Amino acid sequence: MPSLSLRINLDPDGRIGPGKIELLEQIAAFGSISAAARGMEMSYKHAWDLVEDMNRVFGKPLVAAQTGGRKGGGAQLTAVGLAVVGRFRAIERAASSAAAAHMEALQAEINAG
Repeated sequence: MPSLSLRINLDPDGRIGPGKIELLEQIAAFGSISAAARGMEMSYKHAWDLVEDMNRVFGKPLVAAQTGGRKGGGAQLTAVGLAVVGRFRAIERAASSAAAAHMEALQAEINAG
């Protein structure tokens, strides 16, 4: 069955998609940017760059990070970060629902081949 992948272009020069949203979800789950990066098989630097880019695009932090020390650092989503994840997933569900009949028709075309 075909699947739908959503990417949202944001003004003026940013975008969010499944990868950045998954990164935010992983940070929320693990409480750590480094653990989220490891879970997604990306470097910590790349994950941190993505977080900084999202913070810049939204003009406020989506992730609040505490630097490491004896007890180690950590990270958590801010209220804005949680809202962005929730809105993206809601948009994704709405788009999938709206496209379902067309996706089935595409699969029928493949099956008829």
